Amino acid sequence: MGSSFQPVIAVILLAVLSSVLAVPTSTLPVPQRRQENITPLARTQVSSFKPYTNYASTAYCEPANTLAWNCGPNCQANPSFIPIASGGDGVVTQFWFVGYDPTLNEIIVSHQGTDVSKIVPALTDALTLLGPLDLSLFPGMTLPIQVHTGFAATHASSAPQVLAAVQEGMDTYGATRVTTTGHSLGAAIALLDAVFLPLHLPNGTVMRFVGYGTPRVGDQDFANYVDAQNLTVTHINNKDDPVPILPLILLGFHHPQGEVRIESNGVWNSCPGQDNPSTECSTGSVNLIFNNEFDHDGPYDGVTMGCSSGGATGTAPTGILGLPIPIIAE
Repeated sequence: MGSSFQPVIAVILLAVLSSVLAVPTSTLPVPQRRQENITPLARTQVSSFKPYTNYASTAYCEPANTLAWNCGPNCQANPSFIPIASGGDGVVTQFWFVGYDPTLNEIIVSHQGTDVSKIVPALTDALTLLGPLDLSLFPGMTLPIQVHTGFAATHASSAPQVLAAVQEGMDTYGATRVTTTGHSLGAAIALLDAVFLPLHLPNGTVMRFVGYGTPRVGDQDFANYVDAQNLTVTHINNKDDPVPILPLILLGFHHPQGEVRIESNGVWNSCPGQDNPSTECSTGSVNLIFNNEFDHDGPYDGVTMGCSSGGATGTAPTGILGLPIPIIAE
């Protein structure tokens, strides 16, 4: 990591220390942690994520291309996919697309991650405040659940259109399974989708979330709520990517269960519990000093996040506490 990154870290550490000292320790939530039973995934399990990895990467492609399913290698990786709707401008609203995968027999929802060439998403990531869910989108959520206000606002900008497309797909294809996916900021939006959509879909809908480089989205109550739902959650972290440890636990943020961490030797480890402190998992291994922002884009089983077709939008890592990461010349 280049030396120009160190002043940023120093400022952040001072800010975090100040915020922690200002809060009585008795009010800090205690994450549910389990350090035992770190188990590697079998090769067949790793391979089963590949379609979702490619869908997450494809969300960086322009909406016109994903709607036509004409985005070069990204679209070719899932050739049988049938698009239903797409949207977003990559500035105020992240790109997104919804469609049906006949091989998986699932409706797929995918959201674009953070793009450093668009300043608004970077500023959205910088809003590290916790706030309540919008009850117009999350009806009946009377629990004291709080989420990242920037992520919630970004999610709200596409939620009605995504819901309509999912409902259309379920009606058209008779699908009962819905998987939401994304990378970086897109993973945060996709996790909120995985909580939002079941509130509006028929009983018996099978929901799944697969995220890549997912930041922490909400507080302890949010993480517990996610874990209590009939929802399969997998958030995959690559090596020393700092984004999954952000925003910090000290600021009240927590991950739900379902972490899978890719080790430097390529082994994918299942890390049980919330924010597992094992050194084989992100919370126990990665910190503000020792990390590698270039791990954020992958590769995830050979897939590096971003659109490879012409006219597409690339990727950029989210920075510490959501600030843009300085680009360090090698």
